Amino acid sequence: MRQLASFCHRRRRLVVVLWIVGAALVMTIGFRYAAPADNDFTGGSSDSGQAQRILDRHFPDQRGDSLVLAVRADAGVRDAPGLDALLARVAATPGLHVSGRLQASPDGRTGFVGINSDQSRISTATAQGLIDAAHAASGNGVTFAFDGGSVLAAEVPYGGPTEGFGVLAAMVVLLVSFGSLLAMGLPLITGLIGIGTGLALIDLLGHLLPAPSFTPIVSALIGLGVGVDYALFIVTRYREALHDGEDPHAATVTALATAGRSVLFAGSTVVIAMLGLLVMRQQLLNATAVAASVTVLMTMITAITLLPALLGFAGRNIDRLRVPYLGRTATRSPLAERWAGVMQRRPVVALVAGAAVMLTLAAPALSMRLSFEDSSTAPHSTMAYRAHEMLADGFGAGYDAPLVFVSSSGTANLAQVADAVRATPGVATVTPPRTSPDGAAQLFVAYPATGTQDAATPALVHHLRDSVVPAGVYIGGPNAGTIDFADAVASRLPWLVAVVVGLSLIVLLALVRSVVIAVKAAVMTLLSTLAAYGVLTAVVQWGWLGHLLGFPAAMPITTWVPLFIFPILFGLSTDYEVFLISRIREEYDAGADTREAVARGLSHTARVITAAAAIMVLVFATVLLAGDIAVKQFGLGLATAVLLDATVVRLVLVPSLMEILGPANWWLPGWLARLLPTTEPHPASATSPSAALAGDRPSAG
Repeated sequence: MRQLASFCHRRRRLVVVLWIVGAALVMTIGFRYAAPADNDFTGGSSDSGQAQRILDRHFPDQRGDSLVLAVRADAGVRDAPGLDALLARVAATPGLHVSGRLQASPDGRTGFVGINSDQSRISTATAQGLIDAAHAASGNGVTFAFDGGSVLAAEVPYGGPTEGFGVLAAMVVLLVSFGSLLAMGLPLITGLIGIGTGLALIDLLGHLLPAPSFTPIVSALIGLGVGVDYALFIVTRYREALHDGEDPHAATVTALATAGRSVLFAGSTVVIAMLGLLVMRQQLLNATAVAASVTVLMTMITAITLLPALLGFAGRNIDRLRVPYLGRTATRSPLAERWAGVMQRRPVVALVAGAAVMLTLAAPALSMRLSFEDSSTAPHSTMAYRAHEMLADGFGAGYDAPLVFVSSSGTANLAQVADAVRATPGVATVTPPRTSPDGAAQLFVAYPATGTQDAATPALVHHLRDSVVPAGVYIGGPNAGTIDFADAVASRLPWLVAVVVGLSLIVLLALVRSVVIAVKAAVMTLLSTLAAYGVLTAVVQWGWLGHLLGFPAAMPITTWVPLFIFPILFGLSTDYEVFLISRIREEYDAGADTREAVARGLSHTARVITAAAAIMVLVFATVLLAGDIAVKQFGLGLATAVLLDATVVRLVLVPSLMEILGPANWWLPGWLARLLPTTEPHPASATSPSAALAGDRPSAG
């Protein structure tokens, strides 16, 4: 790291030019030749996956994307003015076909027409054109509205201006921390270049690993948070070294040898945690995990190569363009040290109170349900929601949760199966069975009495599979695919937890050389995760403060959201744990008892960890301004988790628990000590990951 820092500082012009040219080239190619998104979570060996393979093979009209045109007419939909012209407009659109006749509700005032596409995904431009046409045709007692995944994606796209708000939030925190416009700008520049190149690379990787639409926004959020944090640690250490009398070259070397090592560990931890998602054995989740890891990797590389070069240009002027009354060079916080003393005087009370808060927040997670968002969960101002509302009123809540029953020819008498399904409580209507054009397969469609987001719908599907439908008949369609995916996630989630926790324990053991502290860190992170899940469940599923935070209605948690919150939080929390514990260990090795070491360690790391966590919280919280419900859930969960981890865990649970454990904190069996790598004692500026944050007291271990 010292050699890398020296090279980047001395050859700063070459490094900056190479980064500018390389980033421009990668982003030009990546964004221009980006792979299309893949949002199909069905497939695999699930029941719905086998059904989809039969549909793809034998029913051409079931391939590709689909839409529904909803009609509401006070005088009756069959003679609704403008309907024929709108259907003609659909038929004239390349790749779209009107399938079947107008289906009218019992009162004749509501109807719908199915529309199929030759493509796997209707383009945003095509969907927006249909939305505009429906708006233009509505009026005079007639309302037209399109519904479907492509319509919802056009009206509520992933991302948007929220990334800009996240950058502004990071700017504010950095400005308060550094008090200098120049010092603030360097972390932002390196972070944004790392994110840009990372996003371009994942666009290209999409040709090998197709990823869902939410992948770029998830990767950008993680990249923005960690990228700015990593640069924050390095710039902080650089300013401290200058303050201690080092010249710019030596200060850059010191910063990278200390904070740079922390960044390498931090980035590697997040990457390892994200790749733990591979144990879920879901192709699209694998793609998102790899994509997010690539973005984190690029922000880490920019922090340890581009940033040292930029520091070479800044030199001693790092604190120029100062803002009065903002920023401090020293990192020690007497307030944090006094707070640690308060926790240590009443450790049992503090531990019980902190644990009670976390467990109370986590309690709602016991009732968490998983699903995917659809038109019923969309903002009420969208056309997709209006179409859902019209058809739910006219045909019942289950119209948007069709179950497609399919079988290969000769495997079952589908007419008898249809009769049995029709007689099942919870089923509203069943269509007559029909045979595929090649005569090799049959299908019929059943509509539940409840909607996609209702807990009764997956219960009905499980009952049909277990007790009604014979072998050889498969239940498919988007609704069944959502249920199967949620079931697969629930069954594989323990493996994800075991792998991520296990890997993190190994890394922590090697770094802090304490079984107790490593286990404590894992337990604390699990507690933060469960609390975040509980808050998500209370807000999104129970509806507590949901409207205030932008959630239009109570709904289950989007299936992929808790999956990504867990490894991301585990990686970030482990980073903060190491920054704090390594400084505490340094003080302990220098001769302080556990109580004094905890107080000193907290005082040296509290300010910069708080700044890093504040950036994370604000970046994630700005996503609440987005329109997409799943992304809002993701932002809310991560913001809550990081906030709790940086406050209740770091400021209450850790100091109080370490006070109670005393010397037992540092327990390490002899046989394990011989297996773990050892580190020779060096000055704090050269060894401790937290030295980048914590100051210059030497370790005498």
